[in-house]
Amino acid sequence: MKAGARTLETGQGSRNRFRTRQGLWPVIFCFLILVSVTSGFPPGSRGAAGLPAKKDRVAQRKDPQPQIIGTPRRHVVKDGETLLDIARLYDLGFNEIQGLYPGLDPWIPPAGTELTIPSLWVIPGERRKGIVVNVAELRLYFFPGKKKAVRTFPVGIGRRDWPSPLGTFMVGEKRANPRWYIPRSLQEKYGLKTMPPGPDNPLGNYWIGLANTSYGIHGTDIPWSVGRLVTHGCIRLYPEDIEPLFAMVQPGTPVAIIYEPVKIGLKSGRVYAEVHRDIYDRIEDFVEYGRQRLRAAGLINRVDLAKFGRVLARQSGMVVDVTRPDPPEPVYSGKRPLAGN
Repeated sequence: MKAGARTLETGQGSRNRFRTRQGLWPVIFCFLILVSVTSGFPPGSRGAAGLPAKKDRVAQRKDPQPQIIGTPRRHVVKDGETLLDIARLYDLGFNEIQGLYPGLDPWIPPAGTELTIPSLWVIPGERRKGIVVNVAELRLYFFPGKKKAVRTFPVGIGRRDWPSPLGTFMVGEKRANPRWYIPRSLQEKYGLKTMPPGPDNPLGNYWIGLANTSYGIHGTDIPWSVGRLVTHGCIRLYPEDIEPLFAMVQPGTPVAIIYEPVKIGLKSGRVYAEVHRDIYDRIEDFVEYGRQRLRAAGLINRVDLAKFGRVLARQSGMVVDVTRPDPPEPVYSGKRPLAGN
């Protein structure tokens, strides 16, 4: 009896396992249908679960190092405002507003006019340390390090006949309320050999000297000169900008002064260009120079060259998306192609 009971229990267990396997078949069948359907989606489409396709997920990843900074803004001109007032309000140089709106009277822009504020910038150069001054765009970038955000300020630079020097330097001495030791070539003009601190001192309230040179980064007694080619080679900032920069930099901070009127940057998988005028007339073929910048970045095959050419011609200083459109994706009808020749 005990043996028969064991035999009966074993048979019942086999039937239960068989029923369990039978119950799994509908689940397995539905899973196979789901796999076959989702694998048939054309490239670049969204899957059945609503997730982006792989290439979209890659494009949505954060860039390892920001190449474009700032936030686009708009401004409605108020009665009595000048373009210089608006530029300073948004910490821009006069060149940045004038370049975008060359047809507007800088002293009497029509009240109620809505302006796009060019407050988006491609970070120039390959260096990401210390101070970088791109004289071609009249703008300074400061990289504090330790994963802190880059700071940027508009600047005034050397005149065409007295250009700002290019190259690599280092911060030397720093002086608050500096005395200006007037270059010999200018002493006759000012009737002085030195000028004490004060409201008429063109160095403003702070001086950051470039070691082993007579040049420096400093404030100004004429704020409206920021964004212009007005100095004898030095770099000048708004009074409200030189003060925090003076506090942040220390002797020994590296300084790179570069000339880069065409800047190329990536953001979220898109290619952007920012183009400025060749203010020192250093470039013979501007179009070829722009294409060289694309080749150097390894991005020329990802750019709409016709659009890029228009951006090169406009030279507005605005950051513009020049990414080449993707080719149209094939349409899948689900039918087998007909045999043909």
